[in-house]
Amino acid sequence: MKKSKQNKKNLKKINEIIEKRYNILIIIILLIMSVLAFNLYNVQILNNKYYIKKVKELNQNIVYGNTAPRGRIYDRNGNLIVDNKGIKVIYYKKLTGMKTSDEIKVAYALANIIDVDYSKMTDEELKDFWIKNNSKAASDLIKDSEWKELKKRKITSDDIYNLKLKRIDKQIEDYNELDLEAAYIYALMNKGYSYSEKVIKKGNVTDQEYAKVAENAENLKGVSTKLDWEREYLYGETFKSILGNVSKSETGVPLEYKDYYLSKGYTLSDQVGISYLEYQYDDYLKGIKNKYEINKDGTYKLIEEGSRGNDIVLTIDIKLQQEVEKIIVNNLIRAKNEPNTEYYNKAFVIITEPKTGEILVMAGKQIVYDNGNYKVYDYTPGILTSPVVAGSVVKGASHIVGYNTKALTFNEIRTDDCIKIASTPEKCSWRYLGVLDDITALKYSSNTYQFRTAIKVGKGSYAYNQGLSLDLKAFDIYRKTFSEFGLGVKTEIDLPVESLGFKGKSEVVGHLLDFSIGQYDTYTPIQLSQYIGTIANDGVRVKPHLLKEVYKPTKEPLKELIYKKETQELNKVTTEKQYMDRVKLGFKTVLEPYGTGSGYIDLSYKPAGKTGTSQSFIDTNLDGKIDTETISNTFVAYAPYDNPKVTFTIISPDVSHRNNYSEYQSWANGRITQQVSQKYFEFYGG
Repeated sequence: MKKSKQNKKNLKKINEIIEKRYNILIIIILLIMSVLAFNLYNVQILNNKYYIKKVKELNQNIVYGNTAPRGRIYDRNGNLIVDNKGIKVIYYKKLTGMKTSDEIKVAYALANIIDVDYSKMTDEELKDFWIKNNSKAASDLIKDSEWKELKKRKITSDDIYNLKLKRIDKQIEDYNELDLEAAYIYALMNKGYSYSEKVIKKGNVTDQEYAKVAENAENLKGVSTKLDWEREYLYGETFKSILGNVSKSETGVPLEYKDYYLSKGYTLSDQVGISYLEYQYDDYLKGIKNKYEINKDGTYKLIEEGSRGNDIVLTIDIKLQQEVEKIIVNNLIRAKNEPNTEYYNKAFVIITEPKTGEILVMAGKQIVYDNGNYKVYDYTPGILTSPVVAGSVVKGASHIVGYNTKALTFNEIRTDDCIKIASTPEKCSWRYLGVLDDITALKYSSNTYQFRTAIKVGKGSYAYNQGLSLDLKAFDIYRKTFSEFGLGVKTEIDLPVESLGFKGKSEVVGHLLDFSIGQYDTYTPIQLSQYIGTIANDGVRVKPHLLKEVYKPTKEPLKELIYKKETQELNKVTTEKQYMDRVKLGFKTVLEPYGTGSGYIDLSYKPAGKTGTSQSFIDTNLDGKIDTETISNTFVAYAPYDNPKVTFTIISPDVSHRNNYSEYQSWANGRITQQVSQKYFEFYGG
């Protein structure tokens, strides 16, 4: 009886469990059905158009048009620097099933329509065309014994082909101009990958040729016409190297840039920026290609129209840039009439706004004497990659090291006597300068004043012609402060290439003294520009930059702004305001009467700055060994000194050299500075 009751209880529990699970299952099914119903409602009602579009896209056969025109490039004043110009192109793309004989027919047909310059065709290409066009006659050039060797695999098909090439002689003498043009066209049709487009004629295609090719499409299988785009430089060679280059349409993305551009979603056929600003700002400048749907009959239907890339505005003043480039070239050539200028062949100029980091002018030029004339080459990239021995322009930073470490105090009096360390030559200023304080030491550019500061920074004790021991941590102290000014570190300019200069590895005592006067480590011109900008900006180091703004490609140019480059502060020099003000006072006196920079910039513009003269060494016979000592001149300045709006950096490497007959030093760097600064103030006022 008890057992029966227990069974009934168990059965009841089982039924309850089953019922609960059934209810849960019903709830789950209802939830799933609700989700399915909602999704169906979402697809069929709420977002019906969206999903229809998605299905259509998945079933579409989509292709893209040719590379769209790139964005235009303007200067800070709205002057158009770089534009696009349409280029007519006749090209060939091999169709499926095309035989060699078909291609030869097309080549002759095309040669009857267009003119091509076949002077670049090689003998091998011409002979190859004859072989392809005269297969039986070409086979007759091979001996029976050689065919037997081929069958026995003693020689290869390539060997047979090479024998044919060697034995072709008079067979091609009868070729007329039409044959030669057809041969060259055939060679162009078969260059590179078989599936890629081969340019037959580009740029100098006449309207008549362009139209006739289109009219004769049936006889020119695989040959088509298109309108391509090339960059047009409205100011010629001015600033052209920094504007950069774009890959050719027929080559697309160069191999060395393949991974970079593929990772950004480009195709290998795209035209892309491959150097400097075109590369740096390719994301803005690239155009959007037309998007087509391929219909069932093979025709194209435009579904999305492409557009020109975004337009960018640079900080550069292209007209001032033009004038500065002329000034550099004229003075380089003029200097060649002076003694001791055999190795002076290039100069650099940079003009910036110190508060924003905007670069108004960035110019480097080189001249090379050739057959009685000077050829001019653009050397502007050297501003980023060609370090120079800076010389005394760095003494402002050296003063800050002295003030920070208490190795130098305001109005500290020192005599300009030469420094003599045991077993080393004397180290002197450019001439004996008498009794100096910290301001006149900058004004007259005393070397020994800096040497004595460096000895104190290194915790040394100096006695004439005695040994000198220094704490070599002084190198780190100097370099840390110099780096805060931008010397020996990347300026972070918005260009893809920038070098750091040379950092000396030796840490002997004498080299610390050399370092303090800019005669050890080397710096690039752009680093020196950032250095003077940091001083002008009260110790705030900002990024130099060439991009100012980006605009959408509207019909009326520069109307829809999409990006504006903001000033970016990198760091502030670790020092007290009174120390920076003291250096700026010293720099002001440099440009005043009797200062080493007197006459460089008209005093009515209230300039301040620093001159530099350094010993440089070059390899004159290109044997890989330094063999000649030269003099390099540097100059950095800003104006006005009470509210700096502009900085100037002018550098003349190897401007003079000492010889046994003359100690003459050219003042070319000073002349360039005078003319460049005057030209700037003509443009922008005082």
